[in-house]
Formats: sequence, C-alpha cells, structure tokens
Amino acid sequence: MDYEAFFRERLDALRAEGRYRVFADLERRCGGFPRAYDHRIGAEVTVWCSNDYLGMGQHPAVLAAMEDALRAAGAGAGGTRNISGNSHLHLLLERELADLHGREAALIFTSGYVANDATLSTLGRELPGIVVFSDASNHASMIAGIRNSRAEKHIFRHNDPVHLARLLDRVADRPKLVCFESVYSMDGDIAPIGELCDVADRFGAMTYLDEVHAVGLYGARGGGIAERDGVMHRPTVIQGTLGKAFGTIGGYIAGSAAVVDFLRSHAPGFIFTTSLPPAIAAGARASIRHLKASQVERDRHQERAATLKRRLTEAGLPVMPSASHIVPVVIGDPSLCKGASDELLHRHRIYVQPINYPTVPRGTERLRLTPTPLHSDADIEALVASLGDVWSRLALRRAA
Repeated sequence: MDYEAFFRERLDALRAEGRYRVFADLERRCGGFPRAYDHRIGAEVTVWCSNDYLGMGQHPAVLAAMEDALRAAGAGAGGTRNISGNSHLHLLLERELADLHGREAALIFTSGYVANDATLSTLGRELPGIVVFSDASNHASMIAGIRNSRAEKHIFRHNDPVHLARLLDRVADRPKLVCFESVYSMDGDIAPIGELCDVADRFGAMTYLDEVHAVGLYGARGGGIAERDGVMHRPTVIQGTLGKAFGTIGGYIAGSAAVVDFLRSHAPGFIFTTSLPPAIAAGARASIRHLKASQVERDRHQERAATLKRRLTEAGLPVMPSASHIVPVVIGDPSLCKGASDELLHRHRIYVQPINYPTVPRGTERLRLTPTPLHSDADIEALVASLGDVWSRLALRRAA
C-alpha cells in the first residue's frame, strides 16, 4: 500500500468538500483579550469564538496563583498521580471541585475529553452487563468513551425524556447508565436535566451529566445548569472542564466517594498519564474560588450574549434560537462557511472559526459566536456590521 498517497488523497477529499481544517496562528496577549495577534495576516484581530468564556485566562487572581505555584513547585508535576505526581495543589483543587458540585469527592484529568473518555469507558467496561443510553447530540468525547467501553448502547432522541423512557423500558434487570450534556455546544440548547433524571431513576439507571459548557457560567456559585435549576444533587456523576469558563486546562468528574475512588483505581486514562502541572491546578482553583463568590462575570456574560442575539436579529442575520450563551449563525454550506470566516478575517480583522461536518450535521454549517464579558458595545456593532458586509458579498441567505 502507498501509505503517503492514501493520506494525501484523504486530505484532498477534505479540501474538495470545503472541510479541511485550517488552524489559526494566534498569539494571545495577556490583558488584551478578546484581542489577539494573528501571525497569518500580521495584524491584531478580535476573537469571537473563544471558549475562555469569561476571560478568566487573564484574571489577576488566576495569574498570581499560577506564578506563585510555578516559583514554589516548578514547571511539571513530575509523574503520574500514582508515582510522585500527586501534589497538595491537586488535592486542594479536587476538594474545591467537590464543594462546587456539593459532592463527596472529585477527580481531575488532563482534559475534559480525557475525563469523559476515561470515565465512560471504565464504567461501561467494568460494570457487568451494563447498557448505556446516550443522547443523540452528545460530544465526541462521550461517544468515544462509550464506544471504547464496548458496552451495549442505545441512542435516545436529543433532549427527549419520553424516548429515553421507551428505550429503558426494553431493558430489564441490567445495570443502566444514561449520558447527556447540560448545554450543547453547537446549538446552545439546554437539557431538561430534572426530567431525564426522573426517567433514569424510574428505571434504576445511573446518570452522567457533562457540564463543560456550563460550569462557571450558570448557578449561584458557577456549579452549572444543574445548580441553576436546583437539581445538582440528581446526577450520579457530574463532569466538567477547567479549560473553558475557568480559563486554564483540565477536566474532572465529581460524585460519591465510592464512585470517584473506583475511577481513580480503575480508569487507565487517569492512572497512566502525567498529572497536570501544579501551577495549572493552582490557577484553576483560584478561578473556581473567585467565580464561586463573584456574580459580576456571569451577569455581564449573559447580558452580552442577549445583546448580541438581539443585534444580529435586528440586522436580519440567521441567528439560531439559543437558550444559552452560545450564538450560532447558520450558513449551511462548508465552502461558504469557510469563505465567510476568511472574509471576516482578511477584510474586518475578526476571527471566527467555521464549524463544519462532522462537528455539526451537513447542511447546518455555521459560525459559532461566543460573546464574553470583555466584548464591548463597539465590538458587537463592528461584528454585526462586518457580518452584514460578508453576507452581502457572498450572497448568503438571511433570516426569513
């Protein structure tokens, strides 16, 4: 087999379809967010697609905690959690996360993806005879974990407790696990957590809730949609990230002491990888502690998202209805989606990454806008005007 030819052909096919991924060459500049320097065009740009939702990646409390830890403990962790890489800062972070979600314990991983993959693959592999029920719109990391477990699985219609109940009713006298997210990152819709937990409880199923696009952003202390809706005690396991609203990197799960210790002892994705640097753990803890006490960032974030949605609607741009902070603007074609992104970058110094298949279904390609508390009114007006210009230049479909 000509391996290199195979690789090139597959890449050529992606380019022909308009789905080839082009990475930005950005240089984030501390204190300047949402501005960044784009080395591709040699100019400063305004970033409208960051998952640093609250700008905590440059917050003084986070930076100070990381600097102190870096000078005190050095750069790396020095090993896996089992072999010299288990620092006091890791334990403090896990206690902070357990408190955030009102749970007995928490366990940190190197990313949100790893947390999902390691946890779901371990639960599905180790629980004898388990059947997994997964929301049709679950993230790739959840899908990977379920697949890697090789457990029997069933897909229920997105955010549909009735369909979930119908599927659960077909499986008697076996362990069951229901997996879903709170905020779905591409459409911005929100799960009926309480209703899904009601169904799961009725059939004796465990529940696994991914809150990565909600922790820090919703709830009185940033515990996520489950906290906001008064159901944080319901899911068996809550999974979250340190890499979005908390502004650093890493993932975690929170639950009972027994389930967390079980995963600590059985999950290869936790056991066999070097732990997070202590400075990252310190920065993440400082961010969590700040957002537990401060509502300012969350209030401003929600106001910015509402303002952007209103202005896009007033401009006749096809913004998808969204109950969350995520603002999708639909284009519906991969080549045009990339073209719109390129136009925004080169003509208007605005960076928004195109979102194409397989991240979203074919025909729903979009720009995914993520307003932050640090985007000004002027930033919003510049974005709306620039999108209007691009829509006209490319003859894109406007809102009906």
